[in-house]
Amino acid sequence: MGFNLHKDLGKLSARDAAERLLGSMLVRETASGSVSGIIVETEAYDQSDKASHTYRGLTNRNYVMFGPAGSSYVYFTYGMHYCVNVVVGPEGMGASVLLRAIEPLTGIELMAFRRLTTDIRKICNGPAKICQAFSINKELNGHDLKKPPLYLELNDPIATKKIVWTERIGIRENKTLLWRACIKDSPFVSRQV
Repeated sequence: MGFNLHKDLGKLSARDAAERLLGSMLVRETASGSVSGIIVETEAYDQSDKASHTYRGLTNRNYVMFGPAGSSYVYFTYGMHYCVNVVVGPEGMGASVLLRAIEPLTGIELMAFRRLTTDIRKICNGPAKICQAFSINKELNGHDLKKPPLYLELNDPIATKKIVWTERIGIRENKTLLWRACIKDSPFVSRQV
């Protein structure tokens, strides 16, 4: 019996979903070509967390995070970058998992062109870099990640012994929470552990 993106992600906490998404594949189809990669690093956020966009409740910016699990939450940060999250948990909860790093799999030349780098380890080793390489912007906010042009293919879970938990990167609130999950020894993570 397979993993149901909407139903099963809707049952998971943000932290459990951050672990579950490791090893799964993100695919993006565009007129220029398709690209894909394996998720190797994630971060969990939910409304109980001061670092989460949903901590202060529902707004015009974060409403997608309160919606159905398996949707994309895309936001603009620092006035120049997009970041993509996977909405998780039951509707109304306000939780998501930030995709922090991806190991490029297909369409590597197209991703490298978009990112202006030939170093495969630096193509998707950060949330803004993922969005550049995968051509993800605000138009995909609220998109159902079971459907093209941006979709998730959930693979078998990664063994717990191959996962490393650390503090999240670049936040001020709740810095000590171990809510960043990485595939151990992956050279594609945003910051080595």
